[in-house]
Amino acid sequence: MGMNDAPREGHQSLSPSQIADLRLAASNMTGSQRRAFEAEMTMKYCGGNPLLAETIFGWGRHTVAVGLAERRPGIRCLGAQAAFSGRKRWEEQCPEAADALGKLAAAQAQQDPTFRTTLASTRLTANAALEALRAQGYGEEQLPSPSTMAEVLNRLGFRLRKVVKAKPQKKIAETDAIFTNMEKKISRQQPR
Repeated sequence: MGMNDAPREGHQSLSPSQIADLRLAASNMTGSQRRAFEAEMTMKYCGGNPLLAETIFGWGRHTVAVGLAERRPGIRCLGAQAAFSGRKRWEEQCPEAADALGKLAAAQAQQDPTFRTTLASTRLTANAALEALRAQGYGEEQLPSPSTMAEVLNRLGFRLRKVVKAKPQKKIAETDAIFTNMEKKISRQQPR
């Protein structure tokens, strides 16, 4: 019995359907979560051997090795895709224009009278915001489309809708009685 036979005994305790279930579970995960799962299963069933995990489960031995390395110090590795992919948001591309937009929207904003949300309602429309930024000297190459401008305003915490002023309460039956009492008091106080 050699050194490599001990991990294989753990493998032989798994049925083909259990191996298929572990493969399926790993395929439904991504990134560090997947690497952590594969590393845990490698430690449990393959004695921490990435090559054996590749043979049994069909996982990439390099991915399993990274998962095992992450497991030791508790550090998560970022791939190049996570670090460098995707287009930056308009606010990140043009921070000066985003600050100016925030000031414009804040000047015309009103908190929700019911205080149900943290978003402020603003009368500023996306097209009006674009025109105001053009007037401040920002060029067309720096400004997004109107639909993107609406999304930017939402991300900055503003809801694009007509500002609703506080609505008066509905008239109740006691209101008339209150006003008639007030009229009686006023008429008694006035000299005839």
